[in-house]
Amino acid sequence: MRIIVALLLLANVTLFILTLLPGDSGEGSRMQQQVQPEKIKLLTPQEVAALGPAKVAALADVCVEFGPVSDADRAKILSELEPLALGRLLTQRRVEIDNGYSVSIAPFPNRNSAEARVAELRKQGVKEMLVADAGRGQFAVVFGSFRTEPPAQALADDLAKQGVKLVRVQSRQQPLTQTLLVVRDPQQPVVSRLKELQAQYAGTEIKVGNCVAAN
Repeated sequence: MRIIVALLLLANVTLFILTLLPGDSGEGSRMQQQVQPEKIKLLTPQEVAALGPAKVAALADVCVEFGPVSDADRAKILSELEPLALGRLLTQRRVEIDNGYSVSIAPFPNRNSAEARVAELRKQGVKEMLVADAGRGQFAVVFGSFRTEPPAQALADDLAKQGVKLVRVQSRQQPLTQTLLVVRDPQQPVVSRLKELQAQYAGTEIKVGNCVAAN
C-alpha cells in the first residue's frame, strides 16, 4: 500500500513539473507568437503629430513645441493660452534663426524720420511694427520677420491692400532671435488649441517629441 501511495505522489510531482516547462502548445509558446519585435514601428515626431490631439495627449513624457514666434506674437499667444492654466507645464525657449525674410519700409536717414512714419501708419490702422537699425546709420520700419518667403509676401500684400506704400520683402542678413513655446504632457484641449493658433500665425509649426532637459 505504501508503495502505491509513493508512486502516485511521484506521478503527481512529475506532472506538475512538466506543466512548468515550455512546450509548443503552452502559454510561453503563445506569448512568443504574439510578441513580434520585427513588426513594431517607432513613429517619427511628424507621424506622432499626425495622430491627432487625442492620441498625442495619451502619450507619456512628451513635449509639444509651438513656434517660433516674435516677441509681439508671443505675448498674444500666451494670452490665448492663459485660460488653459498650464502653469509650470508651459516653458519658453529662445532660438536663433539664421535664414528668413523681413517685411519692411527702408531706408530712413535717421530714427526720428522712421518713427514719424510709424506714427502715420498707426493712423492708417497698422498696429504691428517697430523701428530697427538697418546699418550704415539708416533705419527701417519692420512689420514682421518669417522663416519662409510665402508668409512674408502674404503680409506685404495685406499691407498694400491697406494703402501702405513702398513695402518690400527682403532676405534677412542677420540672425533673428525668436521664441518656442513648449508644453509638457499636453492634454487634448491644449493640443487642439495649438493647432487652431497655428492656422492664425503664419510660419509657426507644431513639433511633438521627447522633452529636452533644461540646461
